[in-house]
Amino acid sequence: MAGNRDRFSTSTRLRLLGEQTAARVYRSQNRRQARRSRLTGRAAFLALVVCTLVVALAYPMRQYVSQRNDIADQERTARDARQRVEDLRDEKARLQDDAYIERLARENLHYVKPGETSFTVIDPNARKQDPDDEGAADRAWYSNLMDGVDGADRPDAVTPADRPGSEEP
Repeated sequence: MAGNRDRFSTSTRLRLLGEQTAARVYRSQNRRQARRSRLTGRAAFLALVVCTLVVALAYPMRQYVSQRNDIADQERTARDARQRVEDLRDEKARLQDDAYIERLARENLHYVKPGETSFTVIDPNARKQDPDDEGAADRAWYSNLMDGVDGADRPDAVTPADRPGSEEP
């Protein structure tokens, strides 16, 4: 009966009640710790520093990339200019040759040497003109204006002044 009596004693009850309360408090602390965010003050500060660095370096990096593209464009332009200079030097050297000049005069200007006979062949189809191919002076002014407006944004646009048979004012 002594064991039974000990079970109902006030001190035993208080001790059991204290143990139960301690167990509840321990369980609630464990739950709070499990629910607590893993983001500590140090981690938040580190994230803030990283974000600040990203924002601070974004504009200079964009400028750097833009300037590298500009440098590449300028180098490409310089390379093209050097190639053009070389081509012009070659053309200048060719123009120093009398045989080349003579050949150009014969081909483009239809020059002939004394004693030679020159023939010019006229294409019979060249005389036929399409209705779309009529000169700018033969059409109404508003047609020329509308053709100019329609063809303004095309890179291969032919203006009425560029058409064969038209004369510039």
